[in-house]
Amino acid sequence: MSRRPIHWWNTAALLAIVALVATVVLVGRALNRADKVNVADLAAVAIAAALAIAAILTWAKQRNTAANRPANVTRAAEVLADLVRRQWRDEARNQLLDDPEPIPVRWQLTANEAVMSTPRLISPAAGFTFTGRSDDIAALARDFRALARRRLVITGGPGMGKTTLAVQLLLELLRTRATEEAAAGEDEVVPVPVMLPVSGWDLTAHPRLQDWLANRLAYYYPALGAPELGADAAAALVACGDILPVLDGLDEIGEQARANVIAALNTSLQAADQLILTSRTAEFAAAVTEAGRPLTSAAVITPAQLTSEAAADYLRACLPAALSDTWQTVLAALANRELSGLSELTATPLGLWLIRTVYIGVGADPTPLTGPLGADAAALRAHLLDQLIPALIQARPPSRDSGDHFRPRRRLDPDVTRCYLITLACIFDPAVTRDITWWGITEAVRVKDDREIEVWPGEYGEVVAAQLLLARKTHEPPPLTSVSTPISTWRSARTAVLWSVLVIGFRAALVMELLFLLVVLLALVGGSMTLITIIELHMMQLMGALTLGLLVGMGLTLDDVWVASIRAVRLLARERRLPRQIMLFLDDAHRLGLLRAVGPVYQFRHAALHDHLAADTSGGAS
Repeated sequence: MSRRPIHWWNTAALLAIVALVATVVLVGRALNRADKVNVADLAAVAIAAALAIAAILTWAKQRNTAANRPANVTRAAEVLADLVRRQWRDEARNQLLDDPEPIPVRWQLTANEAVMSTPRLISPAAGFTFTGRSDDIAALARDFRALARRRLVITGGPGMGKTTLAVQLLLELLRTRATEEAAAGEDEVVPVPVMLPVSGWDLTAHPRLQDWLANRLAYYYPALGAPELGADAAAALVACGDILPVLDGLDEIGEQARANVIAALNTSLQAADQLILTSRTAEFAAAVTEAGRPLTSAAVITPAQLTSEAAADYLRACLPAALSDTWQTVLAALANRELSGLSELTATPLGLWLIRTVYIGVGADPTPLTGPLGADAAALRAHLLDQLIPALIQARPPSRDSGDHFRPRRRLDPDVTRCYLITLACIFDPAVTRDITWWGITEAVRVKDDREIEVWPGEYGEVVAAQLLLARKTHEPPPLTSVSTPISTWRSARTAVLWSVLVIGFRAALVMELLFLLVVLLALVGGSMTLITIIELHMMQLMGALTLGLLVGMGLTLDDVWVASIRAVRLLARERRLPRQIMLFLDDAHRLGLLRAVGPVYQFRHAALHDHLAADTSGGAS
């Protein structure tokens, strides 16, 4: 059996205590006990020494607690770091964030001092500044780690790359985590960054950030429930400070809820807790004003508009070296700022991505960019958003290769796909939520009869999470590679319903079987039935009991969220507003790059696409 190492602080604490005791003894011997004043001095020295000893023991205990972290917590942190790394590396690859290079957005501290804490709480450096570029994420990550408490709020307008920067930071912090751990002190924890949508935080159910984080980790990463990681690994990670929450989309929740989140963060965060938060600029400023104070010790950064030269350079990097005449015309007009609409659109990462996807990705003629649309930014953006769906479908033909994660499994029709996405954009009203979930279809669509659909508010997300967490405790232990995805949660919910039907059906059949046996026993005693007759009746009764039991089980699960979602999807499919195989469609839309996945939740790749489709007056009718 190996012994625990004797840490230097334990030796120092012991020596300090011995020195204090020796001091009290020496003082006691030197004083004249017959003198009342000296006795009082001795008592004061003894009390002071006792207080000092208590402080030393508390300090040593804290150091030992940090140094002797449970091995399963360290193991759980490594497992979680690997899961998050693979999850967001694949998502970044699907979104082509590094191909051919990140868009060079410049970031700097906000000029609005009212939304930030006192500078000395944010950084110990005199004349504190925070600048960086999205195409030099390593330097920006170093600046983040140099912050006093490593708290950062990423703000900006629509389409300026707030979430993209958060993903880049998350991946960079994970990439350099091992190096940071090697350089960290013995009592310092290097947390695992985990991205979560703010919209999932129910402040009523979880007033403290830590409680919500533990709940979300267990839900988003089933691997943390593996027996080898110990009981309640998710809660242990949060309690030990091993989680750096990356909270995305403060602006995507209600106005009062934003202020409540700011207040909850300030009351939940302790000195060593780190945080990254994204929000649109105006919404964050309003939330801080409503909350009455800024987010403690958090630096707030905002992006600068891309210059025309930077935009032209980025597009040029996406094009072949030998440019066509039309592309030379477009790039020249952009560099010379000849077209106001084109210049305004390409000042945002969203605009560059749209041009790249619609024209460069499929080799289309870019002449419309320098036509009348080039003088009107709003019209140009609407045109690009209209062409986005057919362009992505053309650029990513279907593939049956299981290893190809970035191409759909089926061939999609652009018009039908647009119709389905419009329905989803309207069901998940962008004024209410950006999250697209299979259970959200249930809560958004209530069937009054076969013809009428009524949109109504509701919350099934917590119900689904609770059901799945309960189900995971009674099925097989999850593997260490298990991550919640929209499809996995749908399948898990389906499995839970099927098990419920079987269990309820078996119990009902068992009750009926016992009643039949009682009747048989009475018949045998009375001599009114032969054995052959009893066997024949029993076979018929057994089949009937099983059938009736299953029908009872199905009847008792009709109100289940998964069952209700199936009914809602079938109704909308009957009206040609959604496909019957909704999860396969959502998966294909994600593979195309129209949607992004955040754990078990889908979102439109860009909020602008969500808004554009939700405003379509056709209402998704085909």
